[in-house]
Amino acid sequence: MKKGNRYIWMLLVVCLLSNCTSKTRLPDLRETYRSNDTNPFGGNIAFRLLQNSFPDNYVRKINTLFDDESGMMASDKSSLYFYICRSFTLKDREADELLDYVYKGNTFFLSAGHFDSVLLEKIYCTVKEDAVTQIAVPFLRQTAVKLTADLDTTRSKFSYYFLPFSSSFSAINSIYSSVLGYNGNDEPNCIVFFWGKGKMILHTDPRAFSNYFLLKDNNYRYLQDLLQVSIQYPEHIYWNDYSGAPKNPKTNSYSGLEAILNNPPLAGAFWVTVLLLGIFILFGIKRKQKVIRQVTPNVNSSVSFTETIARLYFQQNDNKNIADKMITYFNEFVRTNYFLYGHTGSDEFIRSLSRKSGVSLELTTSLYRTIDDAGKSATLDDVQLLALNDQIQQFYKTRK
Repeated sequence: MKKGNRYIWMLLVVCLLSNCTSKTRLPDLRETYRSNDTNPFGGNIAFRLLQNSFPDNYVRKINTLFDDESGMMASDKSSLYFYICRSFTLKDREADELLDYVYKGNTFFLSAGHFDSVLLEKIYCTVKEDAVTQIAVPFLRQTAVKLTADLDTTRSKFSYYFLPFSSSFSAINSIYSSVLGYNGNDEPNCIVFFWGKGKMILHTDPRAFSNYFLLKDNNYRYLQDLLQVSIQYPEHIYWNDYSGAPKNPKTNSYSGLEAILNNPPLAGAFWVTVLLLGIFILFGIKRKQKVIRQVTPNVNSSVSFTETIARLYFQQNDNKNIADKMITYFNEFVRTNYFLYGHTGSDEFIRSLSRKSGVSLELTTSLYRTIDDAGKSATLDDVQLLALNDQIQQFYKTRK
């Protein structure tokens, strides 16, 4: 490495270390929307605007959808319930309780990035969520929302620089609902649903009620104008200050499995995964067989013994002894298979063997001449032994 490049790298390392030790930190961009959270995506400004919009009422904070223990909302008939969250999940029973609460004459204000299908199916509406905002991809740009002319006669746009407002209602119940506002693509992102004597104000972009958005220019008017749709003189005002997994009232703890099962898309994926896992285990058990022990074939000990003796003779170079054993074995083969007895090697014996075996008379005669010469010789060299073996093997191959 060159000396100049080394100095450049050292300078970069020093700069990085100095930045790591700096007390300046990036702001917390988590979307919490709590009333006391002053981070960019907290809900402190929205909470204070709600208080100032109804100065004669005390805003009560709660941490559950309905405070069943105290029953404080059981008799409400003209209250305002305000809830901002990233994800809104309900059980079927809780959705019915919410609709009953609205039916009595109360107003439910909800802004969520993700809507549970349980509530949407009951009011016959569907939401199209923006795929870009569901993942951490920095598609930052100037984006805006706006309200209808009935709420904002100036038709002004409320904008800021961050992830785009793209979620919207893809279908609404036109009999009981009407549009209140639009996102940056001129798609309806805020509706009011009339039910009984009350109403629900549903909004698909909770970042529009964050500290960061409401403090930008005159964006606070966006919330103030929407509050015109709610009750003018509410009996009680509730602010839901909880954002997280559903709470189990029996154990006073949070259940991850309950959060999955309460969300229909997640519940469907969970049960499909369980089913596929069960099928995999079932077929895996059927395909897995007991290991079969390999059976070793029986060894012919007589053949092994014969081979061992033959190697011993061959190593000792005792060609005469090997030839005698070969001749003895061949004569025994002739007696056993062709039933020829008498003077072995005579002309009549050779003719009879040739006739019964189907081997030509010339080959049979030449074989027995070689056998006779080997029997009479005191010693045999390798060439004579191989010649005897070749003629005997030729007899075996050509016989019938």
